[in-house]
Amino acid sequence: MKIKVGKKNKKAPKMKAETLSDKSKFAIVESYKAARTNIMFSLSADDNKFFAVTSYSKGEGKSTVSSNLAISFSKMEKRVLLIDSDLRRPNIHNIFKLENTAGLSNIIGKMTDFEDVVHKDVIPNLDILTSGTIPPNPSELLCSARFLELVEKIKDQYDYVLFDTPPIGVVSDALLLKDLVAGFVVVLRERSTTHGDIQNLLESASLADCKLLGFIKVGCIGNRKRGRRNYYYYQYY
Repeated sequence: MKIKVGKKNKKAPKMKAETLSDKSKFAIVESYKAARTNIMFSLSADDNKFFAVTSYSKGEGKSTVSSNLAISFSKMEKRVLLIDSDLRRPNIHNIFKLENTAGLSNIIGKMTDFEDVVHKDVIPNLDILTSGTIPPNPSELLCSARFLELVEKIKDQYDYVLFDTPPIGVVSDALLLKDLVAGFVVVLRERSTTHGDIQNLLESASLADCKLLGFIKVGCIGNRKRGRRNYYYYQYY
């Protein structure tokens, strides 16, 4: 499989987190539908409805992609849970404008219960569990028995569960979920992700025996003359 991406460019336009809605561009909505369909086939092969979204570096749009995939899955009238498991630089609560005083880290730390902090029906059929308080030991929490108990608890409550995880090239937290999920969807960003990044990611995934479900590439395709607002496209590999 050949993937063409641009070279590292620190001046690449900053990506605005925009969630899918009735006003979203047709091409973007259809791109997410195509990604959703391919992911569903991959999940059905493993009979596992859990999967994670990651990237190699920060700022590549993984949280935006996680959010929009979750929305896309919820449009099928399936019960969907999006979990912000990036306990270092969480962003899901910012995208959906949710309170994040308590969440995943607080559940694992036995400070609260899932039912007390999960945000129900943020949009129809989509529940969201934010990251909660940023802990001093994120990796240890994601390895804990308490986290495994939570995963078992929600298994029968939802049709699909998505984890937004930290970038693989920054910390190893995402790889700790490898035995819980069917695989990882990797976000690549035009003019940011390099061939070297992809090679390093593939090597890390191979060493950890992680399954990659596919790649979603996001990138800028032009500017409006008025307001200079960037358009972004989404492609699935």
